[in-house]
Amino acid sequence: MARVRNSIVTCCVRKAASGFGLQSNERFDLTIQDQYMVMHAALRNLEVIHAVSSHTERGTLPALASACRAFQSPALNVLWRDLHSVEPLVRCLPTDLFGFDRGCTLSSLGQALRKPLDNKMWDTLFKYTFRVRSITVKQTSHPSALIGSLSVIMLSYPSGPASLFPNLDELTWCAGGSQFAAEFLRMTFVPSLRVLTLQFASASSTFLSVLSSLGTLCPHLRSMTLRYRPTTEDSSSKLSPFIAQPISQLRNLHTLMLWDLANAGMDHIMQLQALRSLDLDLRTSFGAFERAMNLLRSLQVIRSNEIKIAFASWIAESSESPSTSLSQFLAILPEICDNKKLQRLSLTGSRVIHTELAVFTPLRAFRNLIVLRIERGCSTSISDGELCQMVAAWPMLQVLKISCYIAIDTTAVPTFHGLLGVLRLCPSLTSLALAIDTTKLEGINLRSPSGEKLYPYLNELTLGNSLIASPLNVALILSGIFPYLEQVDLDCWNTAPMNSLCSAIDKNSAMEKWASVNSLLHGFSIVRERIVIS
Repeated sequence: MARVRNSIVTCCVRKAASGFGLQSNERFDLTIQDQYMVMHAALRNLEVIHAVSSHTERGTLPALASACRAFQSPALNVLWRDLHSVEPLVRCLPTDLFGFDRGCTLSSLGQALRKPLDNKMWDTLFKYTFRVRSITVKQTSHPSALIGSLSVIMLSYPSGPASLFPNLDELTWCAGGSQFAAEFLRMTFVPSLRVLTLQFASASSTFLSVLSSLGTLCPHLRSMTLRYRPTTEDSSSKLSPFIAQPISQLRNLHTLMLWDLANAGMDHIMQLQALRSLDLDLRTSFGAFERAMNLLRSLQVIRSNEIKIAFASWIAESSESPSTSLSQFLAILPEICDNKKLQRLSLTGSRVIHTELAVFTPLRAFRNLIVLRIERGCSTSISDGELCQMVAAWPMLQVLKISCYIAIDTTAVPTFHGLLGVLRLCPSLTSLALAIDTTKLEGINLRSPSGEKLYPYLNELTLGNSLIASPLNVALILSGIFPYLEQVDLDCWNTAPMNSLCSAIDKNSAMEKWASVNSLLHGFSIVRERIVIS
């Protein structure tokens, strides 16, 4: 029986005991026998040992691993499972392994091996690398010299390149596209890899060569995100072929996020039969609006149940007005989408476009929508009648975010009557974002604003920069309509579109009134609970 450090075992067991029907304050007694400490029988149970390891703080795991042979492997598995730095891989080797050499080929980094790794060093390194399941490398937290040191080690690895990280499942690389990055990626592009995220602003020829082998090296890849912002159209066209060809080999890929690969590259993407989610960043395209329009027209029927589109930045580049461009873009969607299958549609912009509700008329074709989000990008003129006529096409809606921001002086705004109409037409709503004019209360009964009909399912309400005069009246009406609503969401007040629509003085004044509404809603809920209890 291996010698056990009493303090470590007691500490770790306390954290895991509750998961195995043990009292959190129960101690395991350790008896001394022949100068060895004997573990409690529970600690010889593998399930308990794994639970103890998983509940142990990261800084304590090395001590736990050295405390007992039974804990060594489980503790090391947890310690090395997720690496947020490449530094531990270098630090586990002798400190005198590297030296500064101005004459070596790595002179830009100043790193060179003083001596080759012997078998014992390789065994030590592999003892840890085979436990690694995910690696995250970011340029801001890793000096280039450290990455260079690791690259030198990997180049001298005697076995096959893919055998150093045989169980790697997820890789995030945000440390550039240099030659050293390529050498590291060559060792981590392994068959077990399922999730890959790469972010870079430039790419060396060696880096591109490694990327071109991605389809062969990582055949089981299921999710991939590639973020690249070229400075010229020429740089994008040179890089795209190195990406398009290997992507076409990823038969198991179901989630893909990347930049515009031009027509030839998109043809490769459309051949992916398993692809379920495509996030295409057209901001890297030159003439982005025309490119987006042409791309949509070239697609066959999209049989997806969810589509997300970020529009404001590239619509602003078109020759038409932003509102007209958005209208042209949305008019294409019913032609290329399976109107019966589409259930979730999100349109998001980075700056406000002033538009009319008629722009969104083509979306009425999607009768089975349960989620419609038009967020952060539109200040839409809407009357009560227009609003009800529009949402009548979507009786199954559960989430509706259609107008959080309004230009007070130039935009028609719905009232509480429009809000009540939406609720009657879409009774399953759980989340609603709609800017309204709360100052117009004609025909609204403060005691029973929705009559006998209540809407208990709605638990998230955003009213944007809605006009408000009396916080008390607004709180009474909202409480009467939504008996379980705890507060109005005010997060939208801290976004860029809101800053462009409101002066600092008007914003602070309005936020104080909405904070009062939330305070009143909270008070009403307390009173309601006390009435129920009594």
